[in-house]
Amino acid sequence: MAMNFEQARQNMVENQVRPWEVLDARVLDVLGRLHRDQFVAPEHRALAYADVGLPIGHGENMLKPVLEGRVLQALELKEDEHVLEIGTGSGFLTACMASLSGHVTSVDIHADFIAAATQRIAQAGIDNVTLATGEAVNAWQPAGQFDALVVTGAVYEIPQRFLGWLKPGGRLLAVRGESPVQQMVLLTHEGEGRYREENILETDLPYLVHAEPPRKFVF
Repeated sequence: MAMNFEQARQNMVENQVRPWEVLDARVLDVLGRLHRDQFVAPEHRALAYADVGLPIGHGENMLKPVLEGRVLQALELKEDEHVLEIGTGSGFLTACMASLSGHVTSVDIHADFIAAATQRIAQAGIDNVTLATGEAVNAWQPAGQFDALVVTGAVYEIPQRFLGWLKPGGRLLAVRGESPVQQMVLLTHEGEGRYREENILETDLPYLVHAEPPRKFVF
């Protein structure tokens, strides 16, 4: 019997995302419209709307729908804003942010993720996205600054260079700290090197490449 993805999508929004205090109507609309099942591997399609982090390769997982909802709500994206995403992954969150903003630039260290995301985003009819392959913690450099920046893998500490990519008034969302207790935080650039910090929730994500905790030596 074929799975009813339309019903599964609505159940995801009403029974998972909304109860997790995601009440922003624009966010709920995007999650209810975009076909999440088209952003996962065929063998995981039946679980596309389940409350699980699906494996996408290279030891990484697609964020759970509830986390995607909280990320999108916390960012409060506006239709004219430019967004930078570090860690494209499946491309689903990229597509969601593109549907809520003016343009999304997304970078991932894995070329196969970028190739797959390019195809999926095009199939979804979304054309305000620029994708790039690069290592963002130490090497890759964007052109210009952004209104919002989201890091989809955990970082032990937020790299200073990421903060330099924010416009005054811009927001940076990242999951920071040491596993298994990490904190999703939102930093708002208030100008002159000042940042207002807000804790969103506790979670536990795999680390972004080169953003892991320093090694501890045991004698």
